[in-house]
Amino acid sequence: MVVADFIEQLLNGLTVGMVYVLLAAGLSVIFGVMNVINFSHGELFALGAYFALSIVNPLGAGVGFWVALIAAPLIVGVIGAAIERTTIRPLYGRNPLYHILLTFGLVLVINDLIRLVWGTQQRQLDVPGYLSQSVEILSVQLSLYNYFMIFFAALLAAGVWYLLNRTKYGMIIRAGSMDREMVRNVGIDIDRYYTLVFGVGAALAAVAGVVLGGYQNVNTGMGNSVIIPAFVVVVLGGLGSFRGAVVGGLLVGVVQTLMRTYNEAVIATFGDFTLALPDLEGLTVFLLMIGVLLVKPQGLFGTRGEESEGGEGELLVGAKGALLDDSTKKKLGLLLVGLLAIAPFAVLFMGERYYVIVLNEILIWAIFALSLDIVMGYAGLVPLGHTMFYGVGAYAAALIMLHYTSSVFIVLLGAIVICAILAWVVGSLSIRVSGVYFAMITLAFAELIYSAVFKYEFTGGSDGLLGFEALMGIGGIGAPLSDIEFLFLGYEIEQQIVFYYFALVLAVLSFLFARRIMNAPFGSVIQSIRESEERVEFIGYDVVKYKRRAFVISGGMAGLAGGLLAVSPTTFIISPDQTLAWIHSGEIIVITLLGGMGTLFGPMFGAGVFIGAEEVLSGYTEQWRMIIGAIFILFVLFVPRGLVSVPSLLASRIQESQEEEPPLGIEDSEVNTDD
Repeated sequence: MVVADFIEQLLNGLTVGMVYVLLAAGLSVIFGVMNVINFSHGELFALGAYFALSIVNPLGAGVGFWVALIAAPLIVGVIGAAIERTTIRPLYGRNPLYHILLTFGLVLVINDLIRLVWGTQQRQLDVPGYLSQSVEILSVQLSLYNYFMIFFAALLAAGVWYLLNRTKYGMIIRAGSMDREMVRNVGIDIDRYYTLVFGVGAALAAVAGVVLGGYQNVNTGMGNSVIIPAFVVVVLGGLGSFRGAVVGGLLVGVVQTLMRTYNEAVIATFGDFTLALPDLEGLTVFLLMIGVLLVKPQGLFGTRGEESEGGEGELLVGAKGALLDDSTKKKLGLLLVGLLAIAPFAVLFMGERYYVIVLNEILIWAIFALSLDIVMGYAGLVPLGHTMFYGVGAYAAALIMLHYTSSVFIVLLGAIVICAILAWVVGSLSIRVSGVYFAMITLAFAELIYSAVFKYEFTGGSDGLLGFEALMGIGGIGAPLSDIEFLFLGYEIEQQIVFYYFALVLAVLSFLFARRIMNAPFGSVIQSIRESEERVEFIGYDVVKYKRRAFVISGGMAGLAGGLLAVSPTTFIISPDQTLAWIHSGEIIVITLLGGMGTLFGPMFGAGVFIGAEEVLSGYTEQWRMIIGAIFILFVLFVPRGLVSVPSLLASRIQESQEEEPPLGIEDSEVNTDD
């Protein structure tokens, strides 16, 4: 029976693994040919499942499933081709990290479109009855659908391999991935082939969505749940390697299933002492991903090494051609701080008490965005796992409040120190790689911490930890601002206002601190590293040391933002999804780019715009993320330097239009000459 059980779990792992193969094959082909990291791949996967629902329901499971298995991927493939032509194609020639940013905006748009069209209720995709029947092979009973998933996915993967390696189209695609300009010079329109590649990758994701929808269920979070494992597969196998996608997909599927089944198996007994394997389900694959990236960044079968990590193109930072001098900027900064100082009382005077909470949230995220700008805007590193420091800071502050002290200064200092230490450890390992590999390894560390928080009781697991408001309600010690009272014109100022001014002071101090270090020689070196690591290393600077220091400063500041969340008077619970989910790393990147990275004040301004837009739009529509995602896509395409660059862009356009107009009288003189 033990052998039969093992074989059953192995087959279950292969079933899930083949779904990962289809997902990762599309991702890997798109990256290998086009150098595009597509974060919207998971939503295209979900889109395939939902289109299948719309086809199966009216036709019935018998015929409808087979029609859906063909029609849904074709529809999603056409949508993918349209996405490539309208959004991704204009970014060719820019840094590949812009593809990550743009496709994150597509995640917001597509997910909200799914919610708008199909609703949020979980649904089941019906499969033909004969596929649901159990089949016994070698004393193992599994449904016929399991075997169908394995063999169908294997057949499709083999077909894609043949297309890439044994046909003329595949030869052109592979040649284009090696030298795009050479293929153009021989008269081939390689852009059409890129559209085909992206469409085929999207169709493969849709096929995976259809077959998994029949195996489990169809829900709006299914794309989000598979995209991270899919990236684990791609990284393990090797970015751009089709063979690696197959091997990695099967490996991850089997490992996940076996760890889920045998995660507490006894491995040794010594008298009364039993040594058991810890509950590592959800952690193992991320440990594997980190290990592979550290030892062999190009993956098990990948061919892209250090020479391609940085990618072509630059990260566009700063407000190009700034219109204001330093004195004017300083005056505007003081004016803005003054307006923020009176904002709470203006809000209370209008009877809108809720907006004080919104202002507090803006200040927290402004510090969070500022922390990211230090590594992304100035050091040129794009961490996809930056939310790990925000989340760990919040958890550290909550645990200190819960078990040790209610002093707000000790609580926040503890959050900063713990996150700085974590950043030093993560940075020491992650900075060994760069470009998209750095982005992936920070994502792996963030997911590792996210999974660990669910596993251990001291973090509260999936339920989270009590925050400030809850601790006060039960009379706990976690009331760091509760004993502070202020009187203004005879009125007691409530805790939300006290917290607002406390957070405002910290936000201003954080900005001044960041500006000071960036104007110092340290900041000059960091910015030089962003422009050219080789040049900085050549003149004698330790590039790794400077990047690690910037990473530590950034992590500590993000920890401060997380700590502020924990001590906020309106925080009832600190949960993993609230602080550590990978989507928050994407949101803070959106905020930083929206405001203008590499400017310090731009990301802080972007936090206000993003959260303000969220509050306004959510009052009118449930699909506010779709609108914000669309706006973000437009910014990536047309205003990559952010909101702070808009005045200079307008000024340059006005100047160009004036230069194009001929001086007064020229046209008349030309006419007179002709006469």
